[in-house]
Amino acid sequence: MTIRARSAVGTALAATLLILGVFVANAAEEKKADFLFVQTAKSMAFDPDTNTLKLENVSPVTLFFTDRPERIAGNMKTARFIPFWSEGKDSFKSDPPNADVSIIDGKTMKQTVVELKDPVLDNDTLTYTVKVIEGEMPAEGTEVAVFIDIIGRPLTPLSYAGVARRTFRRAALY
Repeated sequence: MTIRARSAVGTALAATLLILGVFVANAAEEKKADFLFVQTAKSMAFDPDTNTLKLENVSPVTLFFTDRPERIAGNMKTARFIPFWSEGKDSFKSDPPNADVSIIDGKTMKQTVVELKDPVLDNDTLTYTVKVIEGEMPAEGTEVAVFIDIIGRPLTPLSYAGVARRTFRRAALY
């Protein structure tokens, strides 16, 4: 092999290694997105003695979305949402999320900020243990929406939100 050929092969090899190094470095820096979640239910009941919030006739689908710059939105089965309390190093068990519980009572909306813990899904009833942070939780209500604070999740196909980070950033049902 001539010196010119060796030089060309060496240059090509160096360029390939450089590109591969950049790719590996980028893959090692795992991007995260902050997901917010919304759960809806036909009605709710709150027991102040046990700090238990029951969402009755809860939607089988939990909505999720991110803010800029990612702008990912979609939905997932509520049953798939429950493991967020126990799976992963950023689980809700180690850092329970805050949530705004919004209840429409006639023409009035009541809002209570709570910390959510220990979810249990039994058919169409989702029960949380809550700690009231702000406002007063009514004993019962209808037309309920629970806006759950952020949880950072990796932008990978294996992330808990499972949006598979498609090029189109479209909504997905899981």
